[in-house]
Amino acid sequence: MARMLADRPADPLTIGEISKALGHSHGAVQQAVTTLVRRGEADQLGAGKQFRANGKTAAAAQAAVISPPGTHSPRAQAAMARMTPPAATTPKQPGPIRRAGGQLYHPRELADLPDVEALNRLRDADVPVLLYGPPGTGKTSLVEAAFPDLITVAGDGDTTVGDLIGDYTLDDSGGYVWQYGPLVTAMTEGRALLIDDATLISPKVLASMYPAMDGRRQIQVKAHKGETVQAKQGFFVVAGHNPGVHGAVLTEALASRFSVQIQVGTDYDLALALKIDARVVRVARNLARQVELGELGWAPQLRELLSYQKAEAVLGTKAALGNLVGIAPLEDRDAVAAAVSKIAGVQQVAPLTLGRQLSASAAQQPPGSTSSAQRGRSR
Repeated sequence: MARMLADRPADPLTIGEISKALGHSHGAVQQAVTTLVRRGEADQLGAGKQFRANGKTAAAAQAAVISPPGTHSPRAQAAMARMTPPAATTPKQPGPIRRAGGQLYHPRELADLPDVEALNRLRDADVPVLLYGPPGTGKTSLVEAAFPDLITVAGDGDTTVGDLIGDYTLDDSGGYVWQYGPLVTAMTEGRALLIDDATLISPKVLASMYPAMDGRRQIQVKAHKGETVQAKQGFFVVAGHNPGVHGAVLTEALASRFSVQIQVGTDYDLALALKIDARVVRVARNLARQVELGELGWAPQLRELLSYQKAEAVLGTKAALGNLVGIAPLEDRDAVAAAVSKIAGVQQVAPLTLGRQLSASAAQQPPGSTSSAQRGRSR
């Protein structure tokens, strides 16, 4: 950041401009530029919304720590690509992004952009996003890959206003202390907030966060002395919605808060690229078409296909196919079993089920050994 300011010594830059150029979150940029100002290595102008290099900035840039390759956010990688002269060869597609938990996310196309870059641009423009689609299609994975500073709320019918904004909790001494919730934390730290399964939350509870999402960008915490909390730059809301899930209701009030709504489905080509059994991918495609036609209510998504791959590696193909049938909803199970039998060519596929009890003597024998009774019969 110091290097960027030093390269543009006459330009007063806002947090948003710096964030967009470097590809980092608003919160991270805010913390870094505050550190520079505190150390006297950059100047804060006017009301504090703009920053500019001073006589010490260039020296600070020389000592800057550069993150090793692969640790930059998607926006940082895009910014670096824009600053790098084009190579003679065809540009490569963006590679997998490692999420906070260590899992890899494979970017997909959205509006002629990598999806992670599109989400970051929407964040820069402060355009809230609703992602909708069946469970297991990668909605949460996409948001985690796009925003390393993400805070996630897992919504359900029991989510309360206190779960979002904060509540009083018992401390070690037995007294009550106020603890801010994820919404306030995201607002005060300028971070991205994912409300997962937002449509399972009561509309009255969701209404508590609407003032933070509109032009006011603030909320009043009535339970804590009527405190007013103002959102910092970088605060951004993304919501997830699973249509068809029991209890999931996308109200007009909620939908109107999200200017951009993106459908997320399973990328079956990616499933093949991940070396999932091509026969099982064909089964999933076939079932997905039936779901689109209204003939069926369920089809395996990428999450189920990845689970199939893991089960196959441990238990074998037949057991993994049985498990795939078994995780289907009861009303769709026969159709799934029929599709597996027809396309995968495996007859009598049944849900993975425990069989007869093994005898104690048989269970204690090492693999490949023969019991005394069996030896007697062999004679």
